[in-house]
Amino acid sequence: MSARQRLRTCPKGHQYYKSSDCPTCPQCEADTRPAEGVLAQLSAPARRALEHQGIKTLAQLARHSEKELLALHGMGPSSIPKLKSALSEKGLAFRQ
Repeated sequence: MSARQRLRTCPKGHQYYKSSDCPTCPQCEADTRPAEGVLAQLSAPARRALEHQGIKTLAQLARHSEKELLALHGMGPSSIPKLKSALSEKGLAFRQ
């Protein structure tokens, strides 16, 4: 633990240390991470960005353009190739 980290408790009662103002509890995050599928391949911020938009399936993902997804807070350019590959495997693509 660094000197800047503060002990926090999430609404579910998990205690954790963080130095940033990010409210995400690491234990809650681990509990909600999917075990398989395209969302399991993404970083937590990218996954949360999609989930916040209600995107949980490849069919839902295909309704959006790359530009729209990159505009989401948490979605970075390294996620796009993973998403593109998953869409391609199912014969889908991003909306143009």
